Amino acid sequence: MARNVKRKPKIATGLIAENRRARFDYEILETLEAGISLVGTEVRSLRNGKAQITESYASPENEELWLINAYIPEYLQANQFNHAERRPRKLLVKRKELNKLQAAVQRAGNTIVPLKLYFNDRGLVKVLLGLGKGKTKGDKRQTEKKRDWQREKSRLMKSHQ
Repeated sequence: MARNVKRKPKIATGLIAENRRARFDYEILETLEAGISLVGTEVRSLRNGKAQITESYASPENEELWLINAYIPEYLQANQFNHAERRPRKLLVKRKELNKLQAAVQRAGNTIVPLKLYFNDRGLVKVLLGLGKGKTKGDKRQTEKKRDWQREKSRLMKSHQ
């Protein structure tokens, strides 16, 4: 007795790419989740997990928010209908959030940096954006000292147990 049971397709969830360097180079003041407008071959390529957002940034232009210089490799099975690897991609945010980000960039000289690129629980691609203020060399050294001390402290605690 075989029944035709429709099964839900497997949804890829989880992290695609992370910009760990952003937290070192910028002091992240605020985070925001945004959708991203992609073509079909880009989504298929992202499921392979080879994207990079380390050198990318978000820029408000013409009342829209764009992700610039994010690398999504070509999808090899789509020979004719492939996408450009580093094309600007539109980010989907609400008007109120866009105005807030635009004001922060123009007024305070902050930067909008993508922190993570991931699939949410519904299988949609999302970008975690951070509103960041650039760190000076001294700030970076302080961050590195703090990180090294935390690492050393955990080693000492581990060895005493």
